[in-house]
Amino acid sequence: MSHVAVVTGGASGLGLSICEHLARQGRDVGVLDQDVDAAERVAAGLRSQGAKAVAVGVDVADRASVTTAFDAVRAELGPVGILVTSAGVSGFVPFVDLTIDDWLRTIEVNLTGTFTCVQAAAADMVAAGWGRIVTISSAAGQTGAARQAHYAASKGGVIALTKALALELAATGITVNTIPPFTADTPLLRSMQQAKYLPKAETLARMIPAGRLGTGDDIAAVCAFLCTEEAGYITGQVIAANGGAVT
Repeated sequence: MSHVAVVTGGASGLGLSICEHLARQGRDVGVLDQDVDAAERVAAGLRSQGAKAVAVGVDVADRASVTTAFDAVRAELGPVGILVTSAGVSGFVPFVDLTIDDWLRTIEVNLTGTFTCVQAAAADMVAAGWGRIVTISSAAGQTGAARQAHYAASKGGVIALTKALALELAATGITVNTIPPFTADTPLLRSMQQAKYLPKAETLARMIPAGRLGTGDDIAAVCAFLCTEEAGYITGQVIAANGGAVT
């Protein structure tokens, strides 16, 4: 059975890899991102490989923007059956220097944005008696992270929200799980390295028992499995693809 999949933050990094994996499963894909041009390039690439895909601009921190974006996906592809919330922001600021604006923006995008997008999709899934929701959290939400109090708090909230939603929606045929990456080689990670907030890849790799950074495909493969029929009895779980960095 083909289901319409919506991926927020789908224009780059983990979101891009997730869009590609879901398209290979035969899903119709709504590529949602604040960068509309980049989203359209991703959607065009998926279409060139035979998938049905549409690009839609969205600011997940703006409820009206989310509503408009999901309506656009429904108009083009149909009701939403799969949601992956990959859109997010990060940053490194010592706690004593953390401004309320930094705090609120991080919570609005990472946590409230996840909440808003799930609300926008859930009615379709409840009506169908089937749904798959995968949130992208972070190892920072499991262990904490120095100079990332705002980010860790937002991602810890995503993990807690995922567990609560799984309990509430399980009887409706909807599963809700979260994937908390540790370090995955993405444009965001590389930008943090260039800004000297994170060490070089070789140093990071020594922190991981598997001896290497994760890739977008590592995360996307787990995500794609969680969106299958076979994963229908898995819900409320924190499923990490992290090379053993957090156990």
